[in-house]
Amino acid sequence: MSAPHHKSGFAALIGRPNSGKSTLLNALVGEHIAAVSSKPQTTRTRIQGILTRPEGQIIFLDTPGIHKPGYVLNRRMMGLVAAALAQVDIVLLMRDVMTSSGAGDRFTLDLVKQAAKTTLLLLNKIDLLKDKSLLLPLIEQYDKEYNFAEIIPLSASTGFNHELLITKLLEYLPAGERLYDADQFTDQIERNLVAEFVREQILERTREELPFATAVKTESWQEVEDAIEIHCVIYVERESQKPIIIGRGGQMLKEIGIRSRREIEKLLGRHVRLHLFVRVQEDWRNDPRTLDDLGIEER
Repeated sequence: MSAPHHKSGFAALIGRPNSGKSTLLNALVGEHIAAVSSKPQTTRTRIQGILTRPEGQIIFLDTPGIHKPGYVLNRRMMGLVAAALAQVDIVLLMRDVMTSSGAGDRFTLDLVKQAAKTTLLLLNKIDLLKDKSLLLPLIEQYDKEYNFAEIIPLSASTGFNHELLITKLLEYLPAGERLYDADQFTDQIERNLVAEFVREQILERTREELPFATAVKTESWQEVEDAIEIHCVIYVERESQKPIIIGRGGQMLKEIGIRSRREIEKLLGRHVRLHLFVRVQEDWRNDPRTLDDLGIEER
């Protein structure tokens, strides 16, 4: 039974690519559920993370980084952002304080204004900012542009001001009962998380355009006596990309598999036998059927 003043609701993390949304989501829920990479456009689907406290439950939506749509894939990603803004109770606008302002920040702010929701501005990566006085002009700039409920400097990676953020969210969320079980930390099915772990390792180990041309799907999952047998397919767009993923003597694919398996075993708490295969699917980023199959649905 919920307490009389129990809060519950949804908060969308939005911002430009590499602003730290996935890093913050993982830290707040205390589990690795969203792929994190130094490369932009890491998040492709809407990932929900759930934080439950005695006084309330916060459901975070991690959305793709806001960018100019090109492929059908990118248009669908931006559709996820629009849908999240329309559905949530609170918007969390993340801004990387280490980057200069640009057209992307203006476009993102315009989306916030159009949504007209209670919005908290999160100024991320302040642990990297040596001169903290440089925050003041940025705060003044955003304060003139929109009536933010709160402006919170924080560090997604170090944990600075995470508790303050949670406290403020519980203040602004509406009263309501829990929407998920107290021990649930995401709505993502395990198959999807496994595919994300594999894709995260590809992002970290490949260069230039290749990360954007790859996708991962968990094709089969079988529980056997001593382990879980998992088969994942890595999609690439061209035949020339296949040997890059596989590597000389299969070394790259082996390394991706080893590192992915470590994360998967942490999640599942069981021994895993992970099998990775590379498949060429030409122009998959513009193929609606493949995108549906990968769970990147049109909104």
